[in-house]
Amino acid sequence: MAISTQMTRRTLFAASLGLLAAPAILREKAEAAVTGASRRMDITPLPEINQFKLGSYKFTVVRDGINISEKPFETYGTNQDPETVQALLTANFLPADKLLNGYAPVLIDTGSDLILVDTGFGAGGRARGLGKLTEGLKVAGYSPEDVTLVALTHLHGDHIGGLMEEGAPAFKNARYVIGEAEYDFWSNTAREGTPAEGGHKAVLANVAPLVEKATFIRDGASVAPGMTAMLAAGHSPGHMVFHVESEGKRLVLTGDTANHYILSLLRPDWEVRFDMDKAQAAAARRKVFDMIAADKIAFLGYHMPFPAVGFAERQDGGYRFVPKTYQFDI
Repeated sequence: MAISTQMTRRTLFAASLGLLAAPAILREKAEAAVTGASRRMDITPLPEINQFKLGSYKFTVVRDGINISEKPFETYGTNQDPETVQALLTANFLPADKLLNGYAPVLIDTGSDLILVDTGFGAGGRARGLGKLTEGLKVAGYSPEDVTLVALTHLHGDHIGGLMEEGAPAFKNARYVIGEAEYDFWSNTAREGTPAEGGHKAVLANVAPLVEKATFIRDGASVAPGMTAMLAAGHSPGHMVFHVESEGKRLVLTGDTANHYILSLLRPDWEVRFDMDKAQAAAARRKVFDMIAADKIAFLGYHMPFPAVGFAERQDGGYRFVPKTYQFDI
């Protein structure tokens, strides 16, 4: 009889919970019916940061945001038939009619310096879900005040937009390393009245206020201990890549040398709308990724699939992107 009483009490308790929960469930279903809301998975639940070691250096890659656009053939392979571009995407399990582009600034903690390479969109991108660099740094346990050096691969808006915040330097304790040829081009008033005028204005607003704390560098210059610059122009007039080495481990920050892991790497000679000198940009892709493939070293490409780090091996006249897994963790 005791057992029967215990079961009855449990049954009544469970039933009471069900009665309490039922109205909430019914309300949720009713709201969904009215609003069209559902529990579907969001298409962008990617991690905001990814951290790994290179020798004694700690890297933090931040996802500044993503952008989805249509008609990939209007950006990549502009010297090809649209059907050829679409066929390559389809063959690599990607949509033929849409393109997802990500942005990946990186913080390098060397133990003596905190080096930020490129800065994302900043406040100007936040209305579009971009400009998440500062948020990502905080997730990683850093603040903008901790950054001691900002190195810029080049001066396009998605790389310099985060330099200023509400009219003041976003990284107030940092010094800056900027390509001399790149700054000379974009800051020159000769850009006014040309297609480059928008970039010129962005550089005047975001970079020019910082020149007193900047070092202007050329090909082969030292950026910091273990970090050197190499000119890889074409995407922009003074585009740089950075070689980083620690305890015999090497990684190349390739910036925008290649902007898509299929359309730019497998087909490095295809023209890209955003490359200012298309032939020079293609030559730079060949030079940089021939070296990366031959030396079997890692690279971080600003627009590669997050966390934007991997390797390249020669394939089909171009290069196959091999994303990193656990090789930096053990």
